Order: sequence, then structure tokens, then C-alpha cells
Amino acid sequence: MVLQTSGNADWWRGAVVYQVYPRSFQDTNGDGLGDLKGITRKLPYIASLGVDAIWLSPFFKSPMADMGYDVSDYCDVDPIFGTIADFDEMMVAAKALGIKVIIDQVISHTADVHPWFVESRSSRTNPKADWYVWADPKPDGTAPNNWLSIFGGPGWEWDGVRRQYYQHNFLTSQPDLNFHNVVVQDALLKTAKFWLDRGVDGFRLDTVNYYFCDKLLRDNPPHEPDASDGGLDAPDTNPYGMQNHLYDKTQPENTVFLQRFRALLDRYERRATVGEVGDGARSLKTVAAYTTGGDKLHMCYTFDLLGPEFTASHIRGCVDAFQKVVTDGWVCWAFSNHDVERHASRFARTEAERPDVAKLAISVLSALRGSICLYQGEELGLPEAELSFEDLRDPYGIRFWPAFKGRDGCRTPMPWEAAKAHAGFTTADKSWLPVPYEQAALSVDVQESDQGSVLHHYRQALAFRKAHPALLDGAMTFLETDQDLLVFTRKKGAETLLFVFNLTREPAEFALPKGMVLGAPVAMPGASGVAAGGVVRLAALDAFCGMVS
Repeated sequence: MVLQTSGNADWWRGAVVYQVYPRSFQDTNGDGLGDLKGITRKLPYIASLGVDAIWLSPFFKSPMADMGYDVSDYCDVDPIFGTIADFDEMMVAAKALGIKVIIDQVISHTADVHPWFVESRSSRTNPKADWYVWADPKPDGTAPNNWLSIFGGPGWEWDGVRRQYYQHNFLTSQPDLNFHNVVVQDALLKTAKFWLDRGVDGFRLDTVNYYFCDKLLRDNPPHEPDASDGGLDAPDTNPYGMQNHLYDKTQPENTVFLQRFRALLDRYERRATVGEVGDGARSLKTVAAYTTGGDKLHMCYTFDLLGPEFTASHIRGCVDAFQKVVTDGWVCWAFSNHDVERHASRFARTEAERPDVAKLAISVLSALRGSICLYQGEELGLPEAELSFEDLRDPYGIRFWPAFKGRDGCRTPMPWEAAKAHAGFTTADKSWLPVPYEQAALSVDVQESDQGSVLHHYRQALAFRKAHPALLDGAMTFLETDQDLLVFTRKKGAETLLFVFNLTREPAEFALPKGMVLGAPVAMPGASGVAAGGVVRLAALDAFCGMVS
């Protein structure tokens, strides 16, 4: 089955993308796991939010050691999610609702049961012998260098048949492909073409700066104590952050492969790519390299706004730095995804203020220049789930427990109906992860009946964004202030909007710059700030929007 995509070629610029984590979205066959039919069933709900596209986390055939980010067949659907026919059905339904579909491509590594790796590890002389990163041990039998795995321990695993080590940036069961081999690149591009021919509108490229490693396998230097080029990619409990990752990722050859990937997409109409860049303090420079020139990625996102800070200075610093460094590229901003603690818990100081923080966060995100990505459940203001060790499924959390609890707390099932078992996610006796009571209490059906809910605010905020062209791709200029306020204008054509966000817990005032005159008030959802006498007055966790004359 082949579907044609339609619409504006630059639809991705300023788009709102909704991330679906298939395992946790909706189960239709009663096995306790979400599936593709469940996504199809809930597409009208997604469309009701006012988003432009969905991003599906991996649904490919996989042993599921890393919840699908260990692929064993790039061109097939894992049976737990359904079939290719189910995928095609979902695509038809999405297109009918005007929703673009972006799928996750995890091509830096495969599962160790992938046929490519099975053949590669069988000998040093087979046709795929150099499809993965293999290296001889040091004379004393230790690993080739000091590279580490993000999931703990060395970044190398010994194979007794080849009597060599293979590289893995993540689990030992996730061997890294050798992108220095052009034949490997060709094979991966062929798998991308398979999905392009089925009508997907683009790809989210997982760990996009991890594709190449240093050919000479040089040791990484230590992370300098006064720098910030390592620890942003891993929790403080993980020694991965103790290295400056100069050689195990972000190699210059990567841009050439991205040009090849873009050339493939350009053979189709209206396709887009978004890359995940984890590169510490170098992330913005990497984004610039990967998105400039119009011949590589369409946009990237980093981890800059996925940390604990929800302050005016931090957000301004991230956005301002991006605009200065990435002059002709594009960014996709997000506060949450499947790898980090949910931002309702990260940003809120108390349980009581979570709804207000969740509403303010989407108001801020909707006003930023760039595309934005929402993670399923954040539109409900879901907090991070507190799980016991016995409930964990994430190998990352199991490895570093209890200092780091892993990613399962943000991956619990979507709560649809509060009164049903597992909040309506599944009819199974047991769900793959539990649905905590506090999340079930925030279910979709409860919030649908409350006009003041976080869910309704999300819909209003996204509708507001779409109603103002300046917010999609207009210019963004920060205004100076001596207070902890986030103040900027968005301008396109004759429309100039002034935004003032008070992210503090105290009332605040902002004096308009000399010569600035506001016209008619702009009714931004949830904003109660008022302007009078040249001063904008805001309550705690409040916002203001005005039209500049």
C-alpha cells in the first residue's frame, strides 16, 4: 500500500507534533500492551488537540530489551503492536484527519538478534563482517579504549567467536553499526525508503549524532570540572558524564550521511526529519551543523529544555543561544518526552500548583519560535509516576537504581477513563506498567467535563498559536528586563505580539519600553495579566499578550 502525502512543503516549520509511545497509549487486544489499532482508535482525540503531526516511538520487530529501541527488523511491525496492515489502516485514518505521521528511526544500532549482526559476529570474513564496529583487544585483553555506555559500564562487549570487542553506546544487546561502511548506509537508506513508499511524512532520527565514531578509536579525555560538555547527556549518578565525548560520537563524517538521507527524502514531496541531538554543551553547534544549508536535517531538538529549570533566565538563555548559533536552521522545542521525568513534576514545587504550571508551560512553549513537540499525557498535566523497583521495566533504571529510577515513571499508560480498571488503557488483568491512582484521577474523561482543565487549556493554547501567523515562523526578539520575567515579541508582516511570562511565585510588573504602544488586548488563553499606564501587571505563574501598535 502506498499513500501520498499532501499539503505545504514547509508544514513542519512551526508545526505541533504529538509524541505517541505505542506501548502505553491504548490496548485493543487485552494483552496489557498498547498497539497500532489503539492509536487508530484514538486518532480523533489526537486531532481534537489541534496538532499537526504524530511521532510514533518504535513499533518495529524487536526483542524489546530497550522497549523497541533495539530493532531486529526495520521493515516489519512487531506482533505486540500488530501488523503492517494495522499500520496501513492507521495511516489512512491519520491522513483522513489531516494528521501527518512521523516514525522513529533507530539506526545508530540494532538488536543483537538482527540478522545483520548474527552474520557479522559469525566470523571475521563473512560478507557483513565490518557492518558493525569491531576492534581487537589491547595486549592485556581489555577493551580497545575508555569509551563508556550510557546504560552503564564499558562501551565495549567481548565476543568469543570473533575474539574481538564490539561497540555499544547503550545495552550490550544493542551493537553499533559501522557507518564508515557505505554499504551499511545504503542498507539503512533502503529501510527508510520502505516507509517513505508507505506514505510516512517524515522521520524522527534517534541519537542522530551517534552514527559515526572515531576511526582511530582514540580515548575520550576527561570531562573538565568547569565545563558542561558531558553531564547533560546522563544523570549525575552515571560515570558517562565524566568524559568529554570527543571521539565516540558527533564525528564530522556524520554530516555527509545526513546529506545522503536528505537527498532520499527530497525525492519525495513534503517530507521532514527531526533529529535528536544529545551532545552536552556542544548541542547547539551540532544542531547548527546538522540543520544549516537546507541539505541535511529539517530540524533538531536537544535536551536544553528537558532539565529541571523552569525559569525565565534559563528559557531565554536556551532560545537566545540557539538563535545566535543556528542562524539558518530550525529547532523543535519540548518540555517532556519518553526519556525524562514529566515536566509537571520537574517544574511544579507542590502538587497543588501542577495544573497552573502545566498550563503556563504550554502557553510558553506555544509562543516560542520553532516547532514544538508534546508528549502523550502532558496535555492532562500528568505527574511522574512513583513506581517500586519490582514494577520497573527500563534497563537503564534497573541498572542505576536507586540513585536513578529510570524512565518508566514517564512511560506509564495513558489514562482514558477514571472509573475503569487501568484507567481504560487495557482490559487485561495486568498492564505492562501500572497506572497510579493520581494519574487515573486526571484521565481524559474527567478533564473533558471540566472546562478549566489542563486538557482544555492545551486545546485553547494550540488554537491560539495557529490563529497567529507570527507564532508559526515569525521573528522573535527578547526585551531587556531587570526582573525574572520572560519577555519577547513575535513579529510577522503587520502583526507584532508582545509576550510577558511570570514564571515566579510572586506578582510582578513589567514597564513597557519607551515608545512601545499596545493596541487592542489579545485574549491569550489563561493569561490574566493586564496593561495600564505603560505597565504590565501579572499574578504569580501568569502571562500577558498584547498587540504592539
